[in-house]
Amino acid sequence: MFDLLIRNATLPDGRTGLDIGITGGRIAAVEAGITTEAGEVIDAAGLLVTPPFVDPHFHMDATLSLGLPRMNVSGTLLEGIALWGELRPTLTREALVERAVRYCDLAVSKGLMAVRSHVDVSDPRLVTVEALLEVREIVAPYLDLQLVAFPQDGFYRCAEAEAALTRALDMGVEIVGGIPHFERTMEEGARSVAALCRLAAERGLRVDMHCDETDDPLSRHIETLAAETVRHGLQGRVAGSHLTSMHSMDNYYVSKLLPLMAEAEVAAIPNPLINMMLQGRHDTYPKRRGLTRIPEMLATGITVGFGQDCVLDPWYSMGTGDLLDVAHMALHATQLGSGADKRALFDCVTVNSAKIMGLEGYGLDVGCHADMVLLQARDPAEAIRLRPNRLKVIRRGKVVAQTAPEVSTLDLPGRPGHVDPADYAPRHAS
Repeated sequence: MFDLLIRNATLPDGRTGLDIGITGGRIAAVEAGITTEAGEVIDAAGLLVTPPFVDPHFHMDATLSLGLPRMNVSGTLLEGIALWGELRPTLTREALVERAVRYCDLAVSKGLMAVRSHVDVSDPRLVTVEALLEVREIVAPYLDLQLVAFPQDGFYRCAEAEAALTRALDMGVEIVGGIPHFERTMEEGARSVAALCRLAAERGLRVDMHCDETDDPLSRHIETLAAETVRHGLQGRVAGSHLTSMHSMDNYYVSKLLPLMAEAEVAAIPNPLINMMLQGRHDTYPKRRGLTRIPEMLATGITVGFGQDCVLDPWYSMGTGDLLDVAHMALHATQLGSGADKRALFDCVTVNSAKIMGLEGYGLDVGCHADMVLLQARDPAEAIRLRPNRLKVIRRGKVVAQTAPEVSTLDLPGRPGHVDPADYAPRHAS
């Protein structure tokens, strides 16, 4: 007997009419026509069941702080950093925990069950680290939270950052972060990449660096990050986040750079919403889109995962916690509109990001954790188009969030009495 049985599900790989049997918080069977009894049965009615959404780049210490101490009037990255510098000395552990846990409530309601959050270690009090370690423990039953020791003000530029980052790792933060393009010189930026990769290798940790988050085509720290990854044997454990300078680099240099990243197995984490908002601020027209070279990266075999980055904080006054919003923006900005493209972009907010985070037991195979989301959509392409309701959000075999289907009632002469958005996709589309 199963604890939970989901009938007639469509999976992201295109298989349809499958039943998913769940026992003891894990997937016990995935096949058609299961006859075994279950304590609870959910009829998916042919709709899409997907592994949970995964956000590999977020700033949970800043989330929901929009307007504190004031608004970002220019809307730029640098004013956001300055605002955060004003807010940081006033932060309390209690307020940080309250905001972060509230955001996690929102995330779970959107089917988001794994988040990698960068935690600013520039304040030697490390109240941000204390708070996020507490949040990690609070939300552990329903959300996997990874923490990155992030020297927001620069590893060398901030005099106390090196000692504070080391202390944060000693306290239990599990990933080494950096921001080489914010150091005072390109040389110091490259030196910070080398030092931080060496530190990660010595401790057996992963690396995730804010890298080249600028419009400057000469900001090329991702090249150094790839080289240091190979030097220290960190292949498969390193990610470069943002990488927006690549949108301004010449094609010849990029044709050299992308194979280097692929060889080093360095993952890329673009953040389409925030990159589109913050980059190209000095352009009039033509105006750069702000995103790194996602299509070329995917074609080169680089693992690409999309992050939300910010929700209602000094850098971004928008955000819903919905990774399908992120994929939707990426589709438009990159013009990746084919059926195969959409499936690849769906992977960027699910399986690719899970790989980047090294999540164990992720997926819809037998033996995986019974973590999944039933969407009011029939396939990944439709999910990105509609950003549909999460009908059921399941964690370890238990429904932890649910939303009623979106159905509008009509009163029009001779027309149907209701409209379901999922009924409007042409079935012949690919």
